[in-house]
Amino acid sequence: MKMLVISAYPSSLVNFRGDMLQGLSKNGVSVAALSSGATEKEVENILEIADEYHDYKVSRNGINPIEDFFVILRFIRFYLTLKPDSILAYTVKPVVFGGIAARLIGFKNFNALITGLGFAFQKGSWKKNLLVAIVTFLYRVSLKNAKTVTFQNKDNLNYFVENNIVDKEKCHLVSGSGVNLDRFIPNDIPASSSKFLLIARLLIDKGIREYIEAAELTQKKYPDAEFHLVGPEDPSPNGISEREVMQWHDKGTVIYHGATSDVRPFIADTGVFVLPSYHEGLPRTVLEAMAMAKPILTTDVPGCRDTVENGVNGWLVEKGNAAELYEKMCWFIENEEQSQAMGKISYDMAKNKFDVHKVNEALFKILKVSDEKGV
Repeated sequence: MKMLVISAYPSSLVNFRGDMLQGLSKNGVSVAALSSGATEKEVENILEIADEYHDYKVSRNGINPIEDFFVILRFIRFYLTLKPDSILAYTVKPVVFGGIAARLIGFKNFNALITGLGFAFQKGSWKKNLLVAIVTFLYRVSLKNAKTVTFQNKDNLNYFVENNIVDKEKCHLVSGSGVNLDRFIPNDIPASSSKFLLIARLLIDKGIREYIEAAELTQKKYPDAEFHLVGPEDPSPNGISEREVMQWHDKGTVIYHGATSDVRPFIADTGVFVLPSYHEGLPRTVLEAMAMAKPILTTDVPGCRDTVENGVNGWLVEKGNAAELYEKMCWFIENEEQSQAMGKISYDMAKNKFDVHKVNEALFKILKVSDEKGV
């Protein structure tokens, strides 16, 4: 069996889907990976876990009818040339335009993985609402003939079904992308709960401004509290410039570490992991922090709420509410022992529910990949 796996970001094929690609190979599947704009090093890394890699040109942000038409043509060319038995696409444009390409040539085994609704589904101004309408229509067209559509949380699944984007019979649910418990390991000695960490691309929707505002409030009460930020710039319309982040860094509000290929040292050195996001599929960074026995402070929104039992392994706060975020930050500082106990529960949850091997096994059953050799 040959499977074509399509992503928009080459780094995610290794960082987020590496275990899945290796699991496919162990099950006797020949994997061809398709993504956009990979560096030589990224191609090398991908070819360590996939049999083939091919690159395609796409603008990851915004909608341009002419450019996107050529993306569909590129996908059709790859389908006809590579002749896969099955296709798995994830992230917005691979799912939308990959699905349309499959439909145009009558390919019957196209499978979509919805990793989150993202910026394109956030209503507001008339421009945002128009974007939601366009993206909804495109999803509806692309998923019409999809064999399976897999979601990472129930909220996203219900949204697609209730808005008639996809038939419920095609829908499946898995616990995110999972986390490798052999790579993300708890520290023997927990870090201080006055050290906070947010790992995310520099986007408004990740709640970075609320994180900064809450940090400023917390530091007035607890001057020794530390707030760390890790993540790259993003060209999205709701991106935050590195220049603005460096102003916060220079002011001492946050310690900005830039982008990294290995988040483990940063998670290991923190006491509380924070993600004040507006929406997620199921946040991988949170799962990684849970696997390293960290308590979680995140928002009560789709995806994020699936990682926290409120008051058990962390706290859920209202989206966009910096004051509530500040209150819970103070709680963690003032309750060191309870904070560490929450971290241990996070680890148990990661092991029982989010182990990448269990998640991939569930996904392989959906995709009807033989698991006779194990995952």
